[in-house]
Amino acid sequence: MFTGIIQAVGKVRSLQQKSGDLRIQIDTAELDMREVCLGDSIAVNGVCLTVTELGAQGFWADVSNETLKHTRMLDYKIGSAVNLEKALTLSTPLGGHMVSGHVDGLGTIRERFDDARSVRFWIEAPASLQKYIAAKGSITVDGVSLTVNELNKHLFLLNIVPHTVEQTIIRYYQPGARIHLEVDLIARYLERLMTCSADQSTENPPLTAAWVLSQGLSRRR
Repeated sequence: MFTGIIQAVGKVRSLQQKSGDLRIQIDTAELDMREVCLGDSIAVNGVCLTVTELGAQGFWADVSNETLKHTRMLDYKIGSAVNLEKALTLSTPLGGHMVSGHVDGLGTIRERFDDARSVRFWIEAPASLQKYIAAKGSITVDGVSLTVNELNKHLFLLNIVPHTVEQTIIRYYQPGARIHLEVDLIARYLERLMTCSADQSTENPPLTAAWVLSQGLSRRR
């Protein structure tokens, strides 16, 4: 798990095709790697990768075909800048929101414009993800925990403050760029609870408005 608060911007140092999938080396730049061990997780542009090898300039990870299918990692080139975050611990301040590091789909930057010292982006989300995106709700963009400011049909608006622009790869975004999106975990699990049919859950009935009322968990006003 992660918080969506980026700790460093690294670079892709090596890309190796391995028996149909990918092995990647990340130069971690200023990321503190002193306590990182083999098997630990690091989010690279919001993609949870497992450290398989450590070196003086960063780490290696394997990228499966499943991950390649849902991300833009095949588009990476040597030198591509990437957002980095180490997995949270029980003592990590939760400055963003709960992020799994599992990309749900790819969004597209449609417009970029300045608003005082902030930068705003209109982003197009895939049709399959639009129902999970809510105004003033949380969304993860290339590993960055952000707040949705406004919705307009298939687009959502983000306002990025100067610190976030400077400390992440968001500063490089231009219209047409593709980005990793991860919707809020609660929305996904709530949908599963709401759509689970009775024959799928015989011991626990599906979560419906009628069931909530029957349990005294909601009061009509």
